[in-house]
Amino acid sequence: MKSQILEAIAKALVVDGKGILAADETAGTLTKRFERLKIQSTPESRRDYRELLFTTPGSTDFISGVIMYDETIHQRNSRGVLLPDILLEQGIILGIKVDTGAKPLAGAKGETVTEGLDSLRDRLRDYRAIGARFAKWRAIFRVTDLLPSQVCVSANAHALGRYAALCQEQEIVPIVEPEVLMDGDHTIDRCSEVTGNVLHSVFNALYEHEVLLEGILLKPSMVLSGSTCPTQASAMEIAEATLRCLLRHVPAVVPGVVFLSGGQSDVMATKHLDAISRISTSKPWKITFSYGRALQDQALATWLGNEKKYRSAQQAYFHRAKCNAAAALGKYDATMDSRFTGEMMPAHHPDSEDD
Repeated sequence: MKSQILEAIAKALVVDGKGILAADETAGTLTKRFERLKIQSTPESRRDYRELLFTTPGSTDFISGVIMYDETIHQRNSRGVLLPDILLEQGIILGIKVDTGAKPLAGAKGETVTEGLDSLRDRLRDYRAIGARFAKWRAIFRVTDLLPSQVCVSANAHALGRYAALCQEQEIVPIVEPEVLMDGDHTIDRCSEVTGNVLHSVFNALYEHEVLLEGILLKPSMVLSGSTCPTQASAMEIAEATLRCLLRHVPAVVPGVVFLSGGQSDVMATKHLDAISRISTSKPWKITFSYGRALQDQALATWLGNEKKYRSAQQAYFHRAKCNAAAALGKYDATMDSRFTGEMMPAHHPDSEDD
C-alpha cells in the first residue's frame, strides 16, 4: 500500500505539461535577493512574496507542486489562512526542503557535505501532518580537474540515500537533488564525466538503503559547459549530452526527472529544457522542471515589494511557468518570450487581491 501511495504522488508531480515551483529558499538566501533589489526583508515581506506566487491565477495549469521552506509552511496570510492551505485548496501538492545546508566536509578542502539527518524522522512526521507529500534534499558538487573527490561524492550519496529512505518511511516522496555546479571553466565533457560518476554513486546508495525507485524523483543539473569555459556548448549539445548521461545512469523505473536551473538565466533554462524534450530518443522517465530563480526572477524584479506591482509580478510568474510547461513538452517557441508584454491570466481570484 505504501509503495502505491508513493508512486501515485511521484506520477502526479510529473503529469504532462506541469512542473514544480521551488520556493524553498532559506530566509537568509531570500534576504540576499531582496537586498540586491532594495526590498526590505522581514517575515511579513517574505510571506507576501510567497503568497504572490501561490495565488497567481491560472498558474495551477502549469504547476503541480510547490517546495516550501520551514518558515513558509508555518506562515499564515494577513487573513489568517495558512499558506499550505492556500495551495492545497488549488490542488497543488505540498513539498518541503528538509536539509539544513551544505557544510565543509572534513578532510576534503573546498568541498561540502549536506547535513540535516539528525531528527529528520520527527520533522518529516510533523511536515506530513501539515500536508507535505514530497521533500527535497540538495547535495552540491564543485567541478575542477580534480574535484569532486570520491570522498565528497560518497559522503553526499550516502546522505541522499538515508534521507530518501526516511522520507519513504513516512510516505513522503523524496526528490533527490545532486547538483553539479556550473561555476568554473570546465568543459561540457568534464561536466558529463562528473555527472555520470555522481549519479552512479547516488543510485548505488539508494539501492543500498532499499529505496523504492518508483517512488522518488530525480532533480539533476543539466550537463553544461562551466560558466567561465571559453567554449560554450550549444543548446543541442547540452540536450544530447544531458540525455546521454541520464540514459546511462538513471534506472528506467524512476518516474520523473525534474531539472534544476542551476544558475542559468530564466530564458536559457527554458530553451535547454525544450531542447532536451524535443530529442526523439525514447525517454523512460517524464521530463520536466523544478525551477526556483528561473521561475521567480522576473516576478521578484517586477514586484519590488510594491503593492501596485502585485498583478504585474503575477503576470511575469504566470508567463515563465507557461513557457516552461511548454518546454517540458518540447513545444516552447522563442517568440513566446520576444512577444511577452504582460501575460493574459485568467480572471483575478479573490484570494489574490492585495491586502
